[in-house]
Amino acid sequence: MGVTGFRGRVVALAVLIATAVVAVLVVVSHVLLSRVTDADANALAHTRAEAVAANVTLRRGHVVLIESGNEALDTVSWVYADGHLIDGIVPGSLLDRVEALAGSGQSQTTTVGRYLLYARPIRLEGHRVVAVVRVDLTPYETSEQRSLAMSLMLGGISVLLAGVVAYLVVGRALRVVHEMAALADDWGDHEPGRRFDLGVPRDEFGELGRTLDRLLDRIDKALADERRLTDEIAHELRTPLTALRGEAQLAQLSGHHLAPESVLTEVDRLNTAITTILSAARTRIDGGTRCDLRTAARQAVAGRSIELAIPANVGVAVAAELVVAVLSPLLENGLRHASSRVWVTARVLPQGVVVNVLDDGPGFDPAEVDRVFEAGVTSGNGHGLGLAVVRRLAASAGVAVRAIADGQGRVEVAFPTP
Repeated sequence: MGVTGFRGRVVALAVLIATAVVAVLVVVSHVLLSRVTDADANALAHTRAEAVAANVTLRRGHVVLIESGNEALDTVSWVYADGHLIDGIVPGSLLDRVEALAGSGQSQTTTVGRYLLYARPIRLEGHRVVAVVRVDLTPYETSEQRSLAMSLMLGGISVLLAGVVAYLVVGRALRVVHEMAALADDWGDHEPGRRFDLGVPRDEFGELGRTLDRLLDRIDKALADERRLTDEIAHELRTPLTALRGEAQLAQLSGHHLAPESVLTEVDRLNTAITTILSAARTRIDGGTRCDLRTAARQAVAGRSIELAIPANVGVAVAAELVVAVLSPLLENGLRHASSRVWVTARVLPQGVVVNVLDDGPGFDPAEVDRVFEAGVTSGNGHGLGLAVVRRLAASAGVAVRAIADGQGRVEVAFPTP
């Protein structure tokens, strides 16, 4: 329905434009033709008047006409001398106008019905002579009408052709879009990795194909990231469940009851992991979230011998739960590898707040610095989330986490500012 509507709008627009152009051309051509025919009629009247004037002369003091033998000219011209008609018979319907023109003694033109009348004074000494001629305008008007009818007919054909051409061209263009959409649907069901791969764009459809390829790449990458996140979360949640199952099987084999402390520890670990994941998901959905960085960092440090060097009243555009979820595994990792000291610093930059979690341990091997965030790496029995999950959850909320190999244990976290 949408495609049909789009095609209909384009065709209607093309027909409208063609109609406007044809209308302007018809009007302009008709006006020009009318001026040309008027000029021709006036030229013919002047020619006839000149011919009549050439036959007027004086004989013995009287105005007379020299017979020219042109009977056709005699029927369309009249000569007045001193107010009297001396040649020709004026039709009754034109008599008043002809006599008025002759009596004025001036060169002038007027139209009466379908006739053009032209009066031309003739200079003869001692006499006032005027020649009046007429030109039948019927042939000229007929020519104008035929020309107008022909112009309208050709204009209508042009408008029709414009509509047909627009319909065909738009239909062909939309067919390409239909084919691309069908291919994309088919790839999505059978070959999700396929792309249009049209090469360097040569037209708008090439640009569309390249844009769709980039969009499909982003979708494919997003799906792959979601699959990896699912695997990592499944790994993290499986760890406490495996411990619980092992405790239960050991108690079953030994005939003893489960140790409540170990069960509660693993249940708390599992609950913490699930709570953190849900909090991070809500953070991605809710807009306008913010918290005080130092307050959230103190929650993450609670119960640990860790130094905090974070300025007061520094806000970040994430929830406090996410700050705790990101920093806690990093702090546990630092405590596990530190020789004697773990500390946290922060600096405010124009583009955000950068927090550094540092320890005086051996630090990261430059060749293995990215393995810290691979799936399967855990942070002991603390927060319950591996660093791979932490990094991915942080990235989903616009928080960047990276390990730095500089001779000591150092992880940099970049929080966005409100």
